[in-house]
Amino acid sequence: MNHTTTSRTARRSAFALIAATAVALGAFVAAPASAAPGDDAGWLRLGHLSPDTKSVDVRVAAVSGGSTLFELKGVDYGDVSTYSELPSGSYTVSMVPAGASMATAPVISATVQIADDTATTVAAYGPSDELQVKAFADDLTQPAAGNARIRLVQASTMTSTVDVSTSTGEPIARAARAGSATSYAEIPAGDWTLELTGGSIEDEAQVSVASGSVSTLFVLDTADGGLTILPIVDSASVGSVPEGGVATGGGWLAQHEVTAVTRTLWKAV
Repeated sequence: MNHTTTSRTARRSAFALIAATAVALGAFVAAPASAAPGDDAGWLRLGHLSPDTKSVDVRVAAVSGGSTLFELKGVDYGDVSTYSELPSGSYTVSMVPAGASMATAPVISATVQIADDTATTVAAYGPSDELQVKAFADDLTQPAAGNARIRLVQASTMTSTVDVSTSTGEPIARAARAGSATSYAEIPAGDWTLELTGGSIEDEAQVSVASGSVSTLFVLDTADGGLTILPIVDSASVGSVPEGGVATGGGWLAQHEVTAVTRTLWKAV
């Protein structure tokens, strides 16, 4: 590793702060329904993944009629919301500076289509002067017994591509581009140590995935110029509704040794 143990401890402290902020975000998000969405509804989740973009309010409005359906206030870097159920249709997702009036022009906005019985994550990423918004389709297909399903979303601005592998050298993702998502991989449930490499940056992160779960691993920047992983649970167990974000421990970072390996190579899409 190129970074010292001291700097790694500092990064973990910064990451814990991101986790605490994510928990605070839950106060602004409607809790998911107790059942899966109906034939005419889907799920929408929002993320702030731009490290130098200040705190924002995120507004979701129906394209037809334009009225704001809900708003998340004071969203900071590393925050990923829980899912909210919405009728199928087209919506505008807009970001404005935190505390701005309803008349304030958005910093950035995008239109997203919510389809029946689907889950979608819309995230803002990249440096503030090149801010982008992208919608990622979330696949909640159940894993086999004893397994978990995971994918990686590359949102770091420190490097154009990132390689991720287990501590034993098994490849997880190769040359994952900023703003890309890998396909989902099915792996044995348990604790994992992942090595992250981007250009001259080398770091590691520990994650844990539960049996029956579906998770997204977001590659983020740290305050001292390193890389880390923010694991977010999309669905906690077989047959459950999308939970995601703070409801399932968004920002949680386990400290364990790797217990299994996978030979599945994720491909960026």
